[in-house]
Amino acid sequence: MASKRNVEDDILDAARACVEAFGVRRTTLTDVARRAGVSRPTVYRRWPDVTALVADLLTRELRRILVAEEVGSGGAASIRAQLVRHAARVARAMLAHPLVTRIVDTEPELLATYTFHRLGSSHRAALELLEPAVAEGQADGSVRGGDPAVLAHLIMVTVQNTVTSHRLLTDVLDHDGLVEELSTLLDGYLRP
Repeated sequence: MASKRNVEDDILDAARACVEAFGVRRTTLTDVARRAGVSRPTVYRRWPDVTALVADLLTRELRRILVAEEVGSGGAASIRAQLVRHAARVARAMLAHPLVTRIVDTEPELLATYTFHRLGSSHRAALELLEPAVAEGQADGSVRGGDPAVLAHLIMVTVQNTVTSHRLLTDVLDHDGLVEELSTLLDGYLRP
């Protein structure tokens, strides 16, 4: 018998495949259950609707990006340089992620709550990584003074808004150019 975690991962994987193929509006919990090879009640016990399932799926995927692109792999580089590189890698990964791009391009209203009204769990995970790194950069002198929580929030919101609004810049920048400009922006913001 599979563990609870494996069943939930199977369901989330199935949800990702359905959303990437059909979009959120055309995905049903029945479709997800069928693709995951589980019963509908198994899915319904964990998620009341597709919106809740997709929210958890996005959280999982964004956490995976954050972990894969963790701050601190910069060797001799300053913490500021590591933070900027981290933000650039996260932005690049999000811009290339099939699920994120599908939602941003076809159903951006699903992100409205987390863009305009409140922080989600993936935001909090990002802040848990960013705040200590900002404070460490302040201690090594590579990041300007200020409340680390404020600086971390602004970094996070800047990356998020750059990714979610990338279509507004397609006339002047490709993804590589966008990430390069984001890096320049963040480096200037963080520089003492």
